[in-house]
Amino acid sequence: MAYFKDADEVYRYIGTLFQQLADDDELAPKFRKANTIVQYQYREPESQITVELIEDGEGRVDCGETTMEPEVVMTMDADTAHKFWLGKVNVTVALARGQMKAKGPVAKILKLVPLTKPIFPRYRALLEQDGREDLLEAA
Repeated sequence: MAYFKDADEVYRYIGTLFQQLADDDELAPKFRKANTIVQYQYREPESQITVELIEDGEGRVDCGETTMEPEVVMTMDADTAHKFWLGKVNVTVALARGQMKAKGPVAKILKLVPLTKPIFPRYRALLEQDGREDLLEAA
């Protein structure tokens, strides 16, 4: 059974995390150095989050439909994304195993991976604030 019951839950947790990062004065400029637009397409439940990582951009995050044109598209189960933000998925290994698929200049995404480690506790705290121990234990 999938961790998230519907797209709204994906947006509530993973989407909120992306929005927090876009608003973070310290981390956002580091991520925007990627100078790209990334779309995360999730399965089970079907959902998508598009993130603008452009140096002079506003750091827009769209959950669901978007007018942004992604340069990089990452496809995976929402469960894989959830486990990643808990620090339990190695992106390189997940790509090699086909758990994650990437289209576009993947090198841009791989440069961002080391920046994500300090974010893991923030995701965990987001789940704890909402009393979602079920999501913390399930992974």
